[in-house]
Amino acid sequence: MKTINFSRVDKAKFFRTLNKRVNTYFKENNIKRTGNWKLYTKAVIMFSLFLIPILLILTVSMSQWLMVLLMVITGVGLAGVGMNVMHDANHDSFSKRKWVNKLMGSSIYMLAGNVYNWKVQHNVLHHTFTNIKDHDEDIDAGRIIRFSKHSKWFKIHKLQKYYSVFIYGLLTINWAITTDFKQMRRYLKKKLSYGEFPNPRTEWTKLVISKIAYYLLWLVLPIAIMDIAWWKVIIGFFIMHYTAGMILSLVFQLAHIVPNTEMPLPDKNGNLEHTWAVHQLYTTSNFAPSNWLVNFYTGGLNHQVEHHIFPHISHVHYGKLAKIVKETALEFNLPYNEYKTTRKAIIEHFRHLGVLGKNTELA
Repeated sequence: MKTINFSRVDKAKFFRTLNKRVNTYFKENNIKRTGNWKLYTKAVIMFSLFLIPILLILTVSMSQWLMVLLMVITGVGLAGVGMNVMHDANHDSFSKRKWVNKLMGSSIYMLAGNVYNWKVQHNVLHHTFTNIKDHDEDIDAGRIIRFSKHSKWFKIHKLQKYYSVFIYGLLTINWAITTDFKQMRRYLKKKLSYGEFPNPRTEWTKLVISKIAYYLLWLVLPIAIMDIAWWKVIIGFFIMHYTAGMILSLVFQLAHIVPNTEMPLPDKNGNLEHTWAVHQLYTTSNFAPSNWLVNFYTGGLNHQVEHHIFPHISHVHYGKLAKIVKETALEFNLPYNEYKTTRKAIIEHFRHLGVLGKNTELA
């Protein structure tokens, strides 16, 4: 992997000015940067969305279709926990207390994920090298989907704007089956970590034990102990994960794989044109910034610009910070990408996939 060097020259002093204004906001309002009662209330709501439907299925007699609906709601709750609780906690912004962040960050195991892998892929690779091919793994979907104009083109990509949406739902199912094992092997071999490098044997042990426990809890226990038909368990498990995977995938794609974001490449020496903070403005986009429900449910991830520049600030503050970030970016003649509605962002995303799916010469 080639070493990437962001520019150290910010002649206009954009980030210094922005950071000063944000610091002033928190100081003048006498509020902390981590979560508050709003976030803790949301955590209760999201965990309830996830757990209550399962409890109802296990304790109340109901029709098959109602079970299906409840498993969809469970998937909605599962994605909600991921975006509102796990995400903030693993950015150390859920609480000022480390043990609380660690506890809430462990909710990723409910999504069949792994804390070490997620922190490396998301906190280290994605947040540092946003939209840079061969460094940001979030824009690498293998051969099946072409997210970048710098990726190799295959004939199948002509149809990607049609089939990609069906693949998006497999995100967390892949975590449960293969992704975590491949990532851990790769990351440990490259000695990547978020903070102090962990003991490889410890991480492999935690991964194997967590996977076995996950399969026992979600698949073996309902069949063997609760006497639920195996095919019902498999279908319910798939519906839950497919719903969560679809939501999480789309939220990411609308923030980075859209026409108004760039995918810059470093020069032959690994140097990039912009500083890290300015790079985030060029490679990230907001969507539906004024929609209360979208902002509430996605954990502020519709404010991706603010999140990428200030990842250690809880998302409950992004609505207020957005005005500061936008005004400062425009003041320094820098881009501030956003789509006013989720619908517009979705349309533009799949239209963009269509463009990327054309023959390389045309794209």
